[in-house]
Amino acid sequence: LPIYDRLDKAHGIPLASNQVELSLLRQLPVSGGLLRESRKLGVGILAYSPLAMGRLTGKYSKENKPSGSRFFGKASPEQVQALVTKMKDIGDAHGGKSVAQVALNWVVCEGAVPIPGAKNARQAADNAGALGWELTAGERAELAALGKEGKTNPWQHDGKV
Repeated sequence: LPIYDRLDKAHGIPLASNQVELSLLRQLPVSGGLLRESRKLGVGILAYSPLAMGRLTGKYSKENKPSGSRFFGKASPEQVQALVTKMKDIGDAHGGKSVAQVALNWVVCEGAVPIPGAKNARQAADNAGALGWELTAGERAELAALGKEGKTNPWQHDGKV
């Protein structure tokens, strides 16, 4: 990791964590090797926007689009809906876990610490329900295949090492 080299090797400052955008709709830190290399170096990954600005909560659909500018890559409403439907099925198979809990658990299973937002106590409690259970490797692969690798914006790192 270039930032690790600059901080640790050049200045003696160990990098403890790196905050990156990571969700089922932005998998580039996984596919690009950033998570793998960070683990090797003992650097923790904090995943911001793990619910893809609400798109991975089941709240939005083709008929109920998010307000404002919640553009999120090139994932079509149909692609997001197919992913959310699969997440609901998987959540049901795990005792009624919510779509958001499945999305957050995927991030945890990938080795990152999700930092989701919560507007109220109910959402915070739902987020906490992502802990204490684990998606199977097969479920994680199914979800990843339905999701997106994602691209970066000029203000983001590229997620690759």
